[in-house]
Amino acid sequence: MQPPVPAIWVDGEPAQALPLPDRGLDFGDGLFETLLLNSGAPLFPDLHLERLALGLQRLGFPDCIGRCREALDAASGNLESWSWAALRLTVTRGSGPRGYAPPVDPQPRIVVTAAPLREDRREFPPSLSVVPAHIRWSAQPVLAGIKHLNRLEQVLAASEAAAAAVDDVLVRDAAGNACSLSAANLFIVESGRLVTPRLDDCGIAGTRRRLVLEQWAPRLGMGAAEEPVSLERLLAADEVFCTNSLRGLQSLGRCERREWTATEVCRSLHAAYLESIAC
Repeated sequence: MQPPVPAIWVDGEPAQALPLPDRGLDFGDGLFETLLLNSGAPLFPDLHLERLALGLQRLGFPDCIGRCREALDAASGNLESWSWAALRLTVTRGSGPRGYAPPVDPQPRIVVTAAPLREDRREFPPSLSVVPAHIRWSAQPVLAGIKHLNRLEQVLAASEAAAAAVDDVLVRDAAGNACSLSAANLFIVESGRLVTPRLDDCGIAGTRRRLVLEQWAPRLGMGAAEEPVSLERLLAADEVFCTNSLRGLQSLGRCERREWTATEVCRSLHAAYLESIAC
């Protein structure tokens, strides 16, 4: 029998509603991970759980990674009939008394939602058209790199993309350097060398970004570094692409008046990506 769309589990049980009160809803007090599933099998789950564990530590949550892994395994086991699916694993601090201060003995709540995807995620996606966003990511080193539930900046960035009738927006940090797209990490190619923006003060350290830096670029014999990337530097790059857990690797084709036709590096890394998922 096909699972419902979307499929929802709360603390391991099928559900249609979130118990209230919940600090995730009230304050954005929680974290999430978005995983790509192929026939029920999550891709790179250990990387997602490692980042989640870092976020739990940063926010002062009790250790619940074991419960998260069990929830992920239980949900994905029910989704084998879906060729490709997006699964979101959300952890909130659960219920608590009124006010910002967290409860003394929090009981984290684990919510899993999943929905099927129509596109074959092995295909190399078309290039993106973007414009620089007006909104900039706020500087907060404590929250940099992790996927906390406060996503209003991303909502506003996505709204800008829709208003400009482009695929996405390029968002800068408080200093004016390029940081990411609304929901994807950025890479530039300069004379065969890869550079991705540093994420010391803002942005999300994506799992595919990590794989490019640690595995796929070295496999191709390419140097890769984390450095500040000004907008001018990005626009002068030989090639620009982005990474995202659901879309994989995707080239940028246009940013305002600048156009890129080169996709060779992105395609080579995409081939390494396909070797890694082997599906």
